[in-house]
Formats: sequence, structure tokens, C-alpha cells
Amino acid sequence: MKVLFAGGGTAGHINPALAIAGYLREREPDTEILYVGAKGGMEERLVPAAGFSFKSITISGFQRKLSWANVKKNAQTVVRMFTSSREARGIIREFQPDICIGTGGYVSGPVIRDAIKMGIPSLIHEQNAYPGVTNKTLSKHASRTMLAVADAQKHLDPSAHCVLTGNPVRQEIIRTRREEARRKLGLDERPMILSFGGSLGARKINEAVADLLVWSAQKDRFQHIHAYGQWGTWFPDLLKEKGLDLGKHPQMDIREYINDMPDCLAAADLVICRAGAITLSELQAQGRASILIPSPNVAENHQYHNAMALVNRKAAAILEEKDLSGETLCRKVEELFASPSTIPHLAENARKMAILNANERIYHIIKEVLA
Repeated sequence: MKVLFAGGGTAGHINPALAIAGYLREREPDTEILYVGAKGGMEERLVPAAGFSFKSITISGFQRKLSWANVKKNAQTVVRMFTSSREARGIIREFQPDICIGTGGYVSGPVIRDAIKMGIPSLIHEQNAYPGVTNKTLSKHASRTMLAVADAQKHLDPSAHCVLTGNPVRQEIIRTRREEARRKLGLDERPMILSFGGSLGARKINEAVADLLVWSAQKDRFQHIHAYGQWGTWFPDLLKEKGLDLGKHPQMDIREYINDMPDCLAAADLVICRAGAITLSELQAQGRASILIPSPNVAENHQYHNAMALVNRKAAAILEEKDLSGETLCRKVEELFASPSTIPHLAENARKMAILNANERIYHIIKEVLA
């Protein structure tokens, strides 16, 4: 079997493709896999590092803010829409895939569109509750549209052949157990809060969490792990300015990045984070209560829709960034821990939403389409 993947721009589009590719290689070691991404995109680094063949096409997305510089960029993008399609057809003809799988991002547009025109069975995978523009367009003609969240279907054309698969989740996330994780992290019986704003960090989340840590330190009621991210190196100094001496509060683990996320997530009682699709799937897989702070700086405001898919099922709380402050975050945490049943209730409802066999479901769809 020869499988061509296309997707990129963000880790949220790349990681699901790598997870599916890895599972295919486990099930059928002779499978030939080629990943097509954007020249200069992060997939150019991540895909070869994961051990898969990679080819790039030159493509860019449209800039939505009106400026002279963006007008010129958009004119270039229009030209690239035609040249990228020619590049994609050349790669497809050379590789001759049995099936193509798009996981979103503008690079998947010309690749999957041309594969469909060439009569090659093609699947798309949508990670979010609100589909991106590329997947909305492709879903009308794809062999199957695989959804991580059932809510996404109402935003797609009725002609789309949709099937619920979930998002592929790392096995380490699924398998790590709470008791062992808490032991490894040296935690005691007090509740543990885990907070992060992504690998780069998020200023407003960092500022609000700083106030939460100061408030929490007054009674040492909680244990806390917080990652401030690559752009948040000022965070420890902010805590000092607020009078918080971390040396006197060993239960507070403040770091730039979380390299042991499976353990941290399994050990947490409450998670404060963005509402990216893969993050939410991991919260569900572990069954963790959360306060979700959707990023307002993403296409179609899809993180808000992702968050509301959990909130509407009483599986998470939401605090929009426009309402976020140290005071509102402290109030929300206090509110959630006020009743002994609230955190377990959110956690259980999150667990009910989990789809733990997404890779297997996707594999069966691939075999079904090729049958």
C-alpha cells in the first residue's frame, strides 16, 4: 500500500498525520508513506525527524488583515495556487499513491484537490469542532471526511460523507496512570493544578497564572506545575516582583516547557490551558477537568468552538481571554473546588467524550475505501 499525506502549518495538522502514518507502519510494515508539506513550514523539520519521506511544494495562505504589504502577499498567494497545483500533480504522478490523506492547513488543498481530480481515493481528517476553510471545500468531494468532534458535521456541506474517528492520541497519554505519575513527580495528597499556554507561551495566561500562584501561596492549598513557554522567560521575575519566593513553596514547579506531559496530565486534578484540538483530545483521554482559555488569534475562532464542545457537555469550564485576569482566574478556580463533586464531575464527562481508538478507526476506513 502506498499512502500520501498532506497537511501542515501547525503541529495540530502535522501530528495527527504522523500518528496515522506511524500506526499504518505498525499494522503493515511494507506500507510506503510520503508526506507532502509546505516549503519552509515546520513539517519540513518534523516529518523527516519522525522517519518519513518528505517532499515540499511552494504555497502560502491568504492574509486577512488589510494592508499594502498583505495585498502583495495575497497576490503572490494567488499565483502560488496555480504553481502549487502543478507541483502537487507532479509529486502524485511520480509516487502513484493508492490513497491520499489530508489533515488540514492550506498545503493540503492543492494536493488533495488534485488527487481527487486524478481519481485517487482521498480522505480528509478534521481535528476541530469548527472545520477550516480547506477541509470545508475538500469535504464535498473526498471519499470520507473523518471528524474528531461530531459537532463539526453541522458546519459541512450535507453531501460530505462524514464519519466520527476522533483525534489520534499518543499512547503514553492513554497509558499513564495517576498514582504512578504523582509518585514520580513527588506530589502529596493536595490537589494539583497544571497550567500552560503552549510551547511559545501566552502572555495573558502567564500574567493571570502569576496572580493565581500568589493567591494559592497564601494557604499552600494547591500543588502547581506551570510552563511559561519560550517567550515567557520574564515570568519568574514577575513572581518575584509580586513577592512570591518559590524557594518557600516547593509545591510550585515553574518551568519553561513541559517535557513529561503524560505524567503531568495524569497527575493533575485541574488543567488550565488553550483549546487546541489535540490538547482537548488528550484531556479527554485522561479524563481531566479543565478551565479552557481559547486563543482568539486563530482562524475561524476554532478554539472557542472546540472549547464549547466540552462546555456544552459539562466536561470543562471556559474563560475567554477578553474576560481573563488574575482575579477572574482565581475566582474560577475557587468556584470549581468549592464543591467536592464539581471537579470529578467535569473529569468524568470529559472521559466520556474520549475516543481512544482513533488510529484503529482511521485504519479501518482506509481499508474500507480501498476495498
